Amino acid sequence: MKHLKKLTLCILLSHCALSQASVSVSGDVLKPISVAYTPGMRLLSIISPASPNPESYWLAAAWLHQPEVEKQTRLKVGVLFDLKMLQRGALLNNKDALAATAERLYEEVNRLPVTGRKVANLDPIALEVGFARNYMISDGDRVIYPARTNKVTVVGAVEQPCVLPYQAMQEVRDYLDHCPRLKQAENDFLWLIRPDGTYKQVAIAAWNREDNVHAAAGSTILVPIRNDNADLPTPDLNEQLAQFLATQPLAEVAP
Repeated sequence: MKHLKKLTLCILLSHCALSQASVSVSGDVLKPISVAYTPGMRLLSIISPASPNPESYWLAAAWLHQPEVEKQTRLKVGVLFDLKMLQRGALLNNKDALAATAERLYEEVNRLPVTGRKVANLDPIALEVGFARNYMISDGDRVIYPARTNKVTVVGAVEQPCVLPYQAMQEVRDYLDHCPRLKQAENDFLWLIRPDGTYKQVAIAAWNREDNVHAAAGSTILVPIRNDNADLPTPDLNEQLAQFLATQPLAEVAP
């Protein structure tokens, strides 16, 4: 299993290395650009010529930064490894429903790209007035300004992934009323993945409930998968899954 994990990592890293080329800004911008990389370039030097739409969803803008790719590739491999471990352990203990859920999540995660997303404020005005935020970029970097959205997505240990209408000031836990959870779901917590690439654990049970936690438009809610088998060493699976999902940018154009 360790050899398989290393092989998967090598394949993914090789693919990522081959994909590097210039730097670009795309999505909801007036002038999408792709230019040759020059050492010393900073975010604003490529964002300004692209002229992001002032009405676009700057909160969800994504910086795909090449130096982050290797770390996130390892993260993805680790999540896939833990999901496979959970599936096999469930089968050994005749927990077929848990095994099926772990297998489905494995396939869903496996289809997601490694993006290299780095959390950053990509508001052009903020970059202009705050030099500390105007980070240096690397060859192969991309900046994406997504279309504005009014949806919230629920994934994880649910009957099927749900795309729900965004409701201003609605408690994040209340979205689960419209996306049925599986019996294999963790009932005490969920993970809120914000459109800016940050994430947090939210307590939702009667005994530990957090109030006034709201999902912004474009958020993803991860319903954790329950693993109460002490013999399976996957204690960080759900947090690492949330961390990886946070690297996925919103669509560049409206669906």
